[in-house]
Amino acid sequence: MRGIDPLVQDGYLDTLRQPPGSVADAEGTGIQAFWASKAGAGFYRFAQALVRAVLKGSRTPTEWLVLPSKGVILDVGSGLGHVTGVLADSAGGDVVVLGVDISAPMLARAARACTDSRVGFLLADAGRLPFDDGCVDGVVSTAVLQLVADRAAALAEMVRVLRPGGVLTVMIPSTKHGPAKLMSALPGGVHYFDDDELPGMFAAHGLTDVHVRRKGSFQWVRGAKNPAPGNAPVR
Repeated sequence: MRGIDPLVQDGYLDTLRQPPGSVADAEGTGIQAFWASKAGAGFYRFAQALVRAVLKGSRTPTEWLVLPSKGVILDVGSGLGHVTGVLADSAGGDVVVLGVDISAPMLARAARACTDSRVGFLLADAGRLPFDDGCVDGVVSTAVLQLVADRAAALAEMVRVLRPGGVLTVMIPSTKHGPAKLMSALPGGVHYFDDDELPGMFAAHGLTDVHVRRKGSFQWVRGAKNPAPGNAPVR
């Protein structure tokens, strides 16, 4: 990791050195404080269960992610770890999936619930991921980017840590109807994406082969980081 002396506590790796039970709030956004509350944790548990149902209810999303068959996958904004476990199951036995989140209480609960040796959790800021350039093989982020204050910085970090030839997939609620309407009840900091906004951000960050798929009021966007000359993507 990038010059970090992490602390192991409650089953996760703390790269921010936060007190147990805290939520790192580097930008002072109210939404992060909400996640620290019981109401926030309950709402997030419901939202993550909904996402997990979407992933498991149809084989299309997990197959569409183009997960690597080996190496390391990041689940950015992993919360309670439901999607993290699904990613490990979908990718197979030769990968490690690291769930990254800014909420210490959620990571502690995720670590307690997880029994899969291929899964680990880190407390870290999505806008300052504690990894070297090009060191992970795939990045997934589901229903998180709309809650990040500096969305461009978070997306840039996901691209930075992704190896050449790797694939980044982001899922967001892109409208204010259907299940996404529930997100409008959250206190501040929630961004609703226009249909072309996230694909445009992918292109602006140099990702190619950008694909978009909508399932209900959720939008999935997938793009590849250009491989170095002479190196083909590894699947």
